[in-house]
Amino acid sequence: MKLLLLLGLVSLAQCFALRVPLRRAKSLRQSLKEHGLLEQYLKLHPYDPAAKYFPSLFSSEPLQNYMDMEYFGAISIGSPAQKFTVIFDTGSSNLWVPSVYCSSPACKNHKRFNPELSSTFVGTNDSLYIAYGTGSMTGVLGYDTVTVTNIEVVNQIFGLAETEPGTVFYYAHFDGILGLAFPSISSSGATPVFDNMMTEHLVARDLFSVYLSKNEQRGSFVLFGGIDPSYVTNGISWIPLSAETYWQITMDSVSVSGEPVACSGGCQAIVDTGTSLLAVPSHALNTLLGAIGVGSNGEISCNAISSLPNIVFNINGQAFPLSPSAYVIQNSGYCMLGLQGMNAPTESGELWILGDVFIREYYVIFDRANNQVGLSQLQ
Repeated sequence: MKLLLLLGLVSLAQCFALRVPLRRAKSLRQSLKEHGLLEQYLKLHPYDPAAKYFPSLFSSEPLQNYMDMEYFGAISIGSPAQKFTVIFDTGSSNLWVPSVYCSSPACKNHKRFNPELSSTFVGTNDSLYIAYGTGSMTGVLGYDTVTVTNIEVVNQIFGLAETEPGTVFYYAHFDGILGLAFPSISSSGATPVFDNMMTEHLVARDLFSVYLSKNEQRGSFVLFGGIDPSYVTNGISWIPLSAETYWQITMDSVSVSGEPVACSGGCQAIVDTGTSLLAVPSHALNTLLGAIGVGSNGEISCNAISSLPNIVFNINGQAFPLSPSAYVIQNSGYCMLGLQGMNAPTESGELWILGDVFIREYYVIFDRANNQVGLSQLQ
């Protein structure tokens, strides 16, 4: 089960008058690969966030931070490009956007893909259904060119939404979702976008990394194919995946003031950019709230934040603290806990979801080459 918490809101230039046909130049990556020089180049030129001369090897997608609840970026689909905003979601695997076939209110107030306007679209008769924790969609599958930052993925399969029932997506400030989890959980067996990037050698390394800003500040991004060294000055703690489904890891325990209060025998968690809060199994939530000194209703005074303890996630023998300023969300003088009770049973037990509340404290590296997650605590 995927939990998407929205909290109620949840060009090509003309060739002058001669109309000379445009030809896409080979990228630096393609040229180096054809001459057998790509691997040597990457060893000699690690990612430099200030680099201006070789942007095609490392692709940073800026994300807009909406109220610390939604982080979304721009993509385009089709020829010519039709632009959309999407959540880059590590908790799901499908790409979909609203389409002109959809008459749901949630589609009508968002951008809709029109396949008849794209010369590269290829339709199918295959259907698609995805259920999220808060919202669902149905549609059909098609193929077209998908461009993410400067990465162009040809013949990418994606969903064209025909229904988006309810109000969750109606109030969302994004159009669709681009899943970054594993193919094993992709609905209808659709190949995820990042898998095609890897297969087609469109990224420098088979990983991507994420930085989410705080307090609605700018600067959030997804970096495809690289690790920004300016965000890992505290070192990287690598955690092996326990399943190649979501970005799933094993936690040893969750402790407060040095004492285990939940997950004491070990439990499973996923690192999920598409979930706004920290989702805790319902049976553990009251215990955790009691340990930090908050009542079962979760209400809290903003004046009490400084007296609250850290919540510490013990993972792979290492401690990853979450300070009260991180797990209490402040907005216009009102404070609420960024914790949510939920039940997501799996074969390995109830899942914890380390959503944006957790991710904002760490630069996160999602490494497909080695099936691991890297965490680096931010300053």
